[in-house]
Amino acid sequence: MASFHLECVECGGVFTEDPALLVCPRCSTEQEPGGHARGVLLVRHCGLPSSWPLDGSSLRAWLPLPPTLELPRHPVGGTPLLPVPSLRRQLGMPHLWVKDDSRNPSGSTKDRASWLVCAKALQYGFATVAAASTGNAASALASCAAAMGLRAVLFVPDSAPPAKLLQIRACGATLLAVRGSYDQAFELSSAACAARGWYNRNTAMNPFTIEGKKTAALEIATEIPGHQVDAVIVGCGDGVILGGLGKGFADLEEARLLARGPRLLAVQVGSSDALARGWEAGHAHAARVERAACVADSLNVEAPRNAVHAMRVLRESRGDCVRVDDDAVRQAVALLGSWAGLFAEPAGAAALAGLLRALETGAVRRDERVVLMVTGHGLKDPGAAQILFPPQLCVGCQVDELPADL
Repeated sequence: MASFHLECVECGGVFTEDPALLVCPRCSTEQEPGGHARGVLLVRHCGLPSSWPLDGSSLRAWLPLPPTLELPRHPVGGTPLLPVPSLRRQLGMPHLWVKDDSRNPSGSTKDRASWLVCAKALQYGFATVAAASTGNAASALASCAAAMGLRAVLFVPDSAPPAKLLQIRACGATLLAVRGSYDQAFELSSAACAARGWYNRNTAMNPFTIEGKKTAALEIATEIPGHQVDAVIVGCGDGVILGGLGKGFADLEEARLLARGPRLLAVQVGSSDALARGWEAGHAHAARVERAACVADSLNVEAPRNAVHAMRVLRESRGDCVRVDDDAVRQAVALLGSWAGLFAEPAGAAALAGLLRALETGAVRRDERVVLMVTGHGLKDPGAAQILFPPQLCVGCQVDELPADL
């Protein structure tokens, strides 16, 4: 393991590793209840590997883990980068790929952060890890904690999709269905961690959530021919997946393996558009949106927790923030299924909806090398897709009973 320190994204303060340190002790004094996280910390490595290829075993050298720490096998990451030939033909984009992170153990990209947080919990000697979530981070933490022998306590809005709530319970976690929003569940879980001495996995509040999610960028750059990609597009709520991608590509630049990372495009849906409002206003952070709502439950966030870092990542990558509506996301679910053979939940399909919008505005060209991040499987929220498709055909058991127009 390369040595590392923690650096505040706001004041630049540098801190040594400490199990009790989650955010910058100076900037966090400016924290407002329910607001975006102040004093988010990033891992800064002192010496990174300087050669390709990167694979499942060598990726650990890019993470802040001691080499002597033994971890149970749990196959997080290593998800495929798919060339999607039919989708390429339909869009006239010969250099389009889909990073299918729905193939992680719990069915979402959130496993990447949860795996690293659980690994750090084991290193530090915690027995319980807790978090708030709209559903995917909670099921990811439940899965990873079970694999590593940890107890997980999850705070999830009671309006979360039933499939995600069931998955959490199936993994043996303690599920607390909160009568309130995700933002309220976030505040409750953070207070509970402080009061009970649990390790706090909350997104952006724990620096290893961003660090874990950077592994998707490392994998993309490894697998793309020539290691160069022009743009990566991802649906955004709290902005931690976006921040993780930016961190991964920045680390590759620091290691001199990439001359320049790709543009990052954040996709915001419906009225859950706090990042988009802040971006369009030229602010350093996101606006707060009261009663944020969209078809993609994973993106329903009133105050994006990683707002400051997410905005910085967009600026530094020469990226953009793209708005789409609920209907565009629903249509993208259907298009990913029929043109790529992938069943994505709405938050995962948001990347395709964002690409279609970016093609209209000129933010992306059809000849560019583009990667779409599909962040979650459709079976996590099947109800969101049911209205898209006609009812199933019911037939008898004889050939002559089949519809004549088949």
